[in-house]
Amino acid sequence: MDISYILNELGEDRENYFNAVSPPIIQTSNFTFNSVAAFRDALTDEYEHTLYSRGDNPTLKILRQKLAALDGAEDALVFSSGVAATSIPVLALLKQGDHVVCVENPYSWTIRLFRDIMPKFGVTCTFVDGTEVKNFEEALQENTRMIYLESPNTFSYELQDIEAIAKLAKSRGIVTMIDNSYCGPLYQRPIELGIDLVMQTATKYIGGHSDVVAGVVTGKRDMLKKIFELEFMAIGAILSPHSAWLLIRGLRTLPLRQNKSFESTKVITAWLKNHSKIDKVIWPFDPGFKQSALAKKQMKGCGGLFSFTLKNSSAESIEAFCNKLQHILMAVSWGGHESLIIPSIAGIPVADYNAANPRHQLIRMYVGLEEPEYLIKDIERALG
Repeated sequence: MDISYILNELGEDRENYFNAVSPPIIQTSNFTFNSVAAFRDALTDEYEHTLYSRGDNPTLKILRQKLAALDGAEDALVFSSGVAATSIPVLALLKQGDHVVCVENPYSWTIRLFRDIMPKFGVTCTFVDGTEVKNFEEALQENTRMIYLESPNTFSYELQDIEAIAKLAKSRGIVTMIDNSYCGPLYQRPIELGIDLVMQTATKYIGGHSDVVAGVVTGKRDMLKKIFELEFMAIGAILSPHSAWLLIRGLRTLPLRQNKSFESTKVITAWLKNHSKIDKVIWPFDPGFKQSALAKKQMKGCGGLFSFTLKNSSAESIEAFCNKLQHILMAVSWGGHESLIIPSIAGIPVADYNAANPRHQLIRMYVGLEEPEYLIKDIERALG
């Protein structure tokens, strides 16, 4: 399916809403029925019918069709946040006594989900170095029911061999799920590589304007229906029609924005690598990246998110650099129009900082839509 058709036409039956170019926001909680039989059908199967906006809504239906098509999936579910898009499928598909193998150092709330929350329900987890497929195989137990990936990791960018791990999981009847927020559907298509469920935080590139929080999961229709029918409906982490409309708006310019960020990042990372005060740059499409070959194999492009370290790795030096930036904002997240920076030390108590720990030294930058020369001037000023 052509991406131009997906972004601009799929799901948009304009004759149903006055031939408006932009679809309306169906801002309603409830829907009426003309017969008891139609009402009964909707009550029996909310996945297929529109009954109440806690389940589905016409504006969300348009968004779901587009997101599923972008991933090459049968269907999509949308959630009120990325962490809900991770937690609800995990709760739906796992039960007491099950075991998960998860890549080490995923998103912080994914760690808390598997380390702190799921054990309350009798589900255990083993975190492994995901750079070697054998580590997953060695961690499997008789009760392993899920392998959870995040490739690339969004701070230090370790990759997993998605296709190889998917094949391993299928040979054992294990469900696979991946956080694909770094690449999104334009640059990485895990379903084509054999993954069952693909999650991404739509807050990032899909929204693109730092004004909506949302998550999405794509996959096979029967698996998504299972998630929808109990845990999705019971927990109620729903996306509002207005937020869905904002995401549809964001999709219109997704290729333009993400490609701009990618191209600018090439310029900025190349400049940083040659600066006397920079120790190293970590970015999957950098030629010196340790898993560069794998990145090129399974990723069509690279996001605008990378990390770097200073040669002077003291906490004072890192803080001084970040505090001197005038145009690059200090904040979490990425994927919007604005460039952002976050140092690891912001999440570490001052007394616990260890200058010899590579992860403590990391400064993560997201390259937005500003011109690269504008951002380089800001970095150069702060380094000076």
